[in-house]
Amino acid sequence: MTTSAKARGILVAVEGIDGAGKTTQVRLLERLLAAAEIETVSTKEPTQGPWGRQIRASAQTGRMGPEDELQAFLNDRREHVRDLLEPSLAAGKLVLVDRYYFSTVAYQGARGLDRRRLLSLNAFAPAPDVLIVLDVPPAVGLGRVRDRGDEADLFEKEDELARARTIFRELDVPNLHLLDGTLSVSAIAGQIATLVMAAWVRTHP
Repeated sequence: MTTSAKARGILVAVEGIDGAGKTTQVRLLERLLAAAEIETVSTKEPTQGPWGRQIRASAQTGRMGPEDELQAFLNDRREHVRDLLEPSLAAGKLVLVDRYYFSTVAYQGARGLDRRRLLSLNAFAPAPDVLIVLDVPPAVGLGRVRDRGDEADLFEKEDELARARTIFRELDVPNLHLLDGTLSVSAIAGQIATLVMAAWVRTHP
């Protein structure tokens, strides 16, 4: 008896400006997928690798120039794709990413870099099967950041968040779902669950 090859997994990316509610929704989705017994790998960018740590440090101590910052994100992402994303997808898992290369497009684009070039430079990264963008006004996002006791870092200036939000809203890529991030946590979670489960069932009937 022969067995069919295992279906490739799917990639779900959750995006949006700081304070949009990404991490909250990722955690809720993790619980849903665990209850559904879907093998899931949950990760985030920047990673905890050397390039990711450098990026995180720069947000607190003095931000790199746009091109240096871009290169750090690309280096971090190449390692992420090679070491975790592609092997997990090849193994048939559902991969859930809290921030992905669309954040690079939005945030580096907000610093003046060309959006088309930024997308092209990230062409090595697998495209998501479901791309969720949680849309909130910058003032709402920053208010949430402060409410959770975090100090706004150098990535979280309101004018830059406004430019990044505009870029997120203008993205024209496959499988994108722009959701109102000001709705209740449960309402957003329900929308995301419907989108993700539908994508999973399509590929794993």
